[in-house]
Amino acid sequence: MSFKEVDIKNFTPDSFGLKNKWMLITAAKPDGTVNTMTASWGGFGVMWNKEVAFVVIRPQRYTKEFVDSSGSLSLTFFDASHKKALSYLGATSGRDEDKVKISGLTVEFDNAIPYFKEAEEAIFAKKLFVQKITEDSFLDKSIIDRWYPEKDFHYLYIVEITKILKK
Repeated sequence: MSFKEVDIKNFTPDSFGLKNKWMLITAAKPDGTVNTMTASWGGFGVMWNKEVAFVVIRPQRYTKEFVDSSGSLSLTFFDASHKKALSYLGATSGRDEDKVKISGLTVEFDNAIPYFKEAEEAIFAKKLFVQKITEDSFLDKSIIDRWYPEKDFHYLYIVEITKILKK
């Protein structure tokens, strides 16, 4: 099954339905090397009059280096048959091995942005904003105890959706 481009005006993501569906955040460094990570937090919306996605990445994640060195990234969503590969990609660092190759997923590129052939949906995005989430920003301090016991607060990226492909 091949991808078809979807007009952003016809894209209505079910952000709450996605909480049970993992995605891969994928980017390439200028030398063409690719890394990816599994994520389940984020969202879609409108910011600065642009259709955007909100993505969070912890500072220790190797993929953060790739996202930071690139102007663009992809978000890919998969059906349940790829849960094992996504679990592996979320638990293994690309610093230690070529996890993309070992996962069995196939990297393809669209305008130099990597994504995965096996995905059901690929969203391409341009970085607009990044900011580290800080402890003093939390109004509900119980979130810190539950989700940040190591104080490894995420970086929030706001990215403009530039293209969507669906199978």
